[in-house]
Amino acid sequence: MLVSNSPQFLRHFSTFNLLSTTMASSSSSLLLPSVSLNHHQLKTSSSVCFGTLKHGFRRINLDKSRVSMSLSAGSTTAIDDALFTDYKPTTAFLFPGQGAQAVGMGQEALKVPAAAELYNKANEILGFDILDVCINGPKEKLDSTVLSQPAIYVTSLAAVEILRARDGGQQIIDSVDVTCGLSLGEYTALAFSGAFSFEDGLKLVKLRGQAMQEAADAAKGAMVSIIGLDSDKVQQLCDAANEEVEEAEKVQIANFLCTGNYAVSGGVKGIEAVEAKAKSFKARMTVRLAVAGAFHTRFMNPALSQLESALSATEIKTPRIPVISNVDAQPHADPETIKKILARQVTSPVQWETTVKTLLSRGLVKSYELGPGKVIAGIVKRMDKTSPIENISA
Repeated sequence: MLVSNSPQFLRHFSTFNLLSTTMASSSSSLLLPSVSLNHHQLKTSSSVCFGTLKHGFRRINLDKSRVSMSLSAGSTTAIDDALFTDYKPTTAFLFPGQGAQAVGMGQEALKVPAAAELYNKANEILGFDILDVCINGPKEKLDSTVLSQPAIYVTSLAAVEILRARDGGQQIIDSVDVTCGLSLGEYTALAFSGAFSFEDGLKLVKLRGQAMQEAADAAKGAMVSIIGLDSDKVQQLCDAANEEVEEAEKVQIANFLCTGNYAVSGGVKGIEAVEAKAKSFKARMTVRLAVAGAFHTRFMNPALSQLESALSATEIKTPRIPVISNVDAQPHADPETIKKILARQVTSPVQWETTVKTLLSRGLVKSYELGPGKVIAGIVKRMDKTSPIENISA
């Protein structure tokens, strides 16, 4: 699907994925091939974990050059964070973020027991019926940062189960050798990769949404999508706008989606200055985004301490396949590094353009967008019209 520049599309295309603590003990974690819930095994464990080495998944070869052992008491295995540096992608799972949500999503999950069970598990964690919000809304409720993030996370992983239920679906899942997600979608990708369990991921996403909303309430900000300029021109536009506003109102590029579509984030007055100057920089159009605040900037600093605390208390493992970070467009293997980079993600620009370019340049054969909407498919097609991508919705 080619990216449309219509306001209706851009509202979904750019409102992107923006943006308790619990640690399931490794002895009680249930290892599953991705999202499926095995009811027989659930008798002995209530934790769902997406990563596994069963059903043909590639094993991570932790050879001696990549692993070092501490000789001190209570020794632990240290994983080289560069373990996945030389990854060669063939099949990718791509997960959407905030902005992809739409009332009615989740209906397909009702037809697949394993997908529906994920919503039941989520209800226990969230304390309310998330599927009802997904299907029935209202839109204003689903669009809130606090609810849209967990709703998209669960719906995207439900889409994995919908794919699994199709003929040949398990073979596709087994063939995936790289994954990533747009901002919020990075948490979904990490859950799919086995870095943490479904439950732990959902608790993190719930807290993330709450922390980002609180940060937005504390310092009023805004976001605008700039259409028709390359990143250098958008940076020049931001610099020009920043010359006219106070430090607290300054703006920056917050989301590098693809050439011709970048999101700028910052103080309300700074965003207004960007909008006023955009035409003089020959931007095709600007679209003010319906988000709670200035995501992926310093405006989200108040959310950091909560996220860092939650992440430090969560068990995170080395992913079984590369998961590309939004912060630096690189895969990370060391759990402690993953924790730090996930915390930084809410205040750092999203490097999605670099991520997709790298996947394509390294030989990606096919990708799948799993979850609501077709935002990611539009981005991929805009960057390479010949690259096959299939949407699996729930």
